[in-house]
Amino acid sequence: MSEKEQTGAAAAGGRVSVAWILFAVAGLALFAYFVRKAGPAEIWANISRLGLGFFAVVLLGGMRFGVRAWAWTLCVERPHRLGWFEAFKAAIVGDTAGNVVPLGLVVSEPTKVAFVRERLPLEPALSSIAVENIFYMLSVALFMLSGAGMLLLSFPLPGVLRWSSVGVVTGGGLFLLFVFFALRRQWKFLSAAFDRAARRGLGRRGHERRRQRVASLEDRVYGFYERSRGRFLPILLLETSFHLLGVTEAYLTLSLISDIAPTPLQAFLFESVNRVVNVVFKFVPLRAGIDELGTGQLAKVLAFGTAAGVTLAVVRKARMVVWMAVGVALLVGRGLSLKQVAAEATARKEVASSQ
Repeated sequence: MSEKEQTGAAAAGGRVSVAWILFAVAGLALFAYFVRKAGPAEIWANISRLGLGFFAVVLLGGMRFGVRAWAWTLCVERPHRLGWFEAFKAAIVGDTAGNVVPLGLVVSEPTKVAFVRERLPLEPALSSIAVENIFYMLSVALFMLSGAGMLLLSFPLPGVLRWSSVGVVTGGGLFLLFVFFALRRQWKFLSAAFDRAARRGLGRRGHERRRQRVASLEDRVYGFYERSRGRFLPILLLETSFHLLGVTEAYLTLSLISDIAPTPLQAFLFESVNRVVNVVFKFVPLRAGIDELGTGQLAKVLAFGTAAGVTLAVVRKARMVVWMAVGVALLVGRGLSLKQVAAEATARKEVASSQ
């Protein structure tokens, strides 16, 4: 990388850090507002009722990391292999980076690659993560579409929530159609995007090397589709289990903090809204404020009361913080820090795109 490029990258990184701080401050302000609006005393009373049940919530969170790690190991093609425990630890570290590092949205997955660098070569690691993410995004789209559809059909909704649900159904349906046709026709839209950029004079230097690397990744992904169809069902079941564990977490939490006994459908709706918040507002650290808004509004519609919804969001954050602490501990055990692993992840991504 030239000195000019390094200067540009540093400036871009500075802008990202400033934006991240602004989002964090805005999120904390929203968080404080919704906690105050719902009633801090009532929220604290709800949390107190949760008691030792919080350990079950944390355990369910760990199981969610576990099933996605298992799905990742099934996406690694022979002769390469990745053990479940290494994948599990990498998943925790990647999630930690995604929640607290600026540009976490694009650093999370490369952080996993950096963490397993001694177990899995770069290209198989990148392609296996890409494949697992495709399955995960498919499951998320199906889950959100189902939840939004059920919400529209089952409950009278206020304007914002109704139109948000319509948007989720429309967006989820379009995404599923796109993935279906992309896999069937093996669209190489990433390498095509490189070509279009080069024709417009963008990124001509090293274009061919980067394009070959991207095309190789696309070939690996589509090759998995052709060679490993027997793994599709187990991977999809594992990704589905990830969401069902989230539904179980919502059901357990609401059962303990609310006087109203939740139904499986209501727990499903709470988790589907949580998925929407995580996907759309990933750039907001810990989804502070946004999760409280969405969950609180849904809890009001479902007659649990805003305080119960905000408490559910707060408990989720506490569970996330516990696993983030585990992620930091795993990094310290490797003699690394979040800053170091994020920098290495970015560097490995640069190497992958420039070779």
